[in-house]
Amino acid sequence: MTITQTVEIPAEGLRTIEVPREVPAGKVILTFTPVAELNMIDFKDASKEEVSAAGAKIIDKHISAFKALEELVK
Repeated sequence: MTITQTVEIPAEGLRTIEVPREVPAGKVILTFTPVAELNMIDFKDASKEEVSAAGAKIIDKHISAFKALEELVK
């Protein structure tokens, strides 16, 4: 299950994070990505190579998280 929500974080930081009831209890990985860092790609007109390169870039950027997740599911 993946839930994405864009929130505004004040300078003094967040005090709490509300989680929808549909999210099961247990360990989770929270990822915070500043909106300014998102490079949105319109795949509608992208070539196969552009889509592949974008996927490789995402995997490279988050490989440590993918490996940590792999360890959790073993």
